[in-house]
Amino acid sequence: MRNIFIVLLFFYGFSGMAQELNCTVVVNAQQTGNENFPIFKTLEKQLNEFINNTKWTRKTFAPQERIDCSMFINITNYSGESFQASLQVQSSRPVYGSSFTTPIYNFNDTDFNFQYLEFQNLIYNPTQFESNLISVLAFHIQIILGLDADSFSPNGGDDYYKQAQIITNYSQQGNFSGWKLEDGLQSRFILIDNILSPTFKEYRDVIYSYHREGLDVMSENSKQGKEQIASSLKSFQAMNSRRPNSFLLRTFFDAKADEIEQIFTGGPNVNIASVKEALQKVAPMHSSKWQNITF
Repeated sequence: MRNIFIVLLFFYGFSGMAQELNCTVVVNAQQTGNENFPIFKTLEKQLNEFINNTKWTRKTFAPQERIDCSMFINITNYSGESFQASLQVQSSRPVYGSSFTTPIYNFNDTDFNFQYLEFQNLIYNPTQFESNLISVLAFHIQIILGLDADSFSPNGGDDYYKQAQIITNYSQQGNFSGWKLEDGLQSRFILIDNILSPTFKEYRDVIYSYHREGLDVMSENSKQGKEQIASSLKSFQAMNSRRPNSFLLRTFFDAKADEIEQIFTGGPNVNIASVKEALQKVAPMHSSKWQNITF
């Protein structure tokens, strides 16, 4: 009996320590002309271990609950310990009752300059600036966690977005781009500011209704799920009327445009005329996809 207890304790202890992310990090240095240098492989290995082994929240994630995501780091130049790069971040979540996953986050961070010394310790401090490398990665991880939580419960991502804002605030001392208002309309500062602003409240409402009340319902009632997705997308019109062509709308449709086209090009009939009209207004940059919706 004692041996059984020890085994169970080990199992539950291991499950309780399961991390939140199942993340694949790729470091590409082709543009430097020195892509085979060992430092790039070391960086890639260290980042994979750092992101997947760090405990990012106080919550317990079962192994099957880990969030699938990826980070593609494209290094364009480096000198000594200084690196110039861009970062493409993507994440997804499973769809209930199916074998499909749905994309939630797709962000191209072009202001990803950092310093790195091969084999340096990578440590995340939630209240203190360590390096721009750590801050940028931690910021996007909090956004990934927030969006995932929002997709399962209304405003479920509050704590993660607040942490992303804390990271934004303390990272301004590092004098790297992307953390301040003056750094442009597509910066990390603008992203978290908009997510937390009442001006864009429909964004988080749609994240929940589109996924939990729409996609997750489709395996049992495809017409009901599809109608809910249509309704949630049309609610973006109110947000768009206040702030046309907002950054948040672009980030949403960068992740979702292909999927939306597929959803409304087959399956049970819904009123596609009103959906297409709404999509043309709130996401005209994807008009070619909306024109393909003819079912």
